[in-house]
Amino acid sequence: MQFSDPRMGIDCSGRLLVMAIAQPERGGLLPERTPAARGTLATTACMETLQVGYLHAVAAAAGCSLSQPFPDNGIDWHVSHSAPGHLVDDEVTIKVQLKATSQIAPHPRGRSFSFTLDNAHLEKLARTPVTVHKILVVMILPRSQDDWLRAGHDRLDLRHCCYWVNLAGHPVTGRRRTTVRIPTSRIFDDRALCEIMTRVGRGGRP
Repeated sequence: MQFSDPRMGIDCSGRLLVMAIAQPERGGLLPERTPAARGTLATTACMETLQVGYLHAVAAAAGCSLSQPFPDNGIDWHVSHSAPGHLVDDEVTIKVQLKATSQIAPHPRGRSFSFTLDNAHLEKLARTPVTVHKILVVMILPRSQDDWLRAGHDRLDLRHCCYWVNLAGHPVTGRRRTTVRIPTSRIFDDRALCEIMTRVGRGGRP
């Protein structure tokens, strides 16, 4: 005898049995997350650490190496990329300045969003011509640390997103700080980094 309900069957004595079907585990994502006992490190420091993790993940996926200038001279990271197609050298390097904000909503509308830099930082990023190109990478992240990270069996979600821009030649317009525009089309991921390095490796700009 066959049953349309897969939970039913017959044992060896002919009795009808109802069998419980094992349900798969939900995985690492919990429907309701209990508040975590987070450390007392300043939120701004945590934001910087999160963005460094983002940069490391992108560099790893792009096959790039990372180094930090010591002592820090106003540039956070050097990113290097080796490839046989480079014309300038077998390895090219760019300088990366990291910034993070929770004051901008995710998925910014329009072609760009505003971000304000101290004039001293902008002057360093805007200098031209240069031997080693520089880019600014701005990360938009949630206000609450509870929303920064989600882990599952098949992935790690790090929110929200980094965007990059080359500010070479950008004028300083403010008295102490200057607002620049960050294109929303320039999402900073491994493919974007590889494309940046390919252009630099051919003698061009990021």
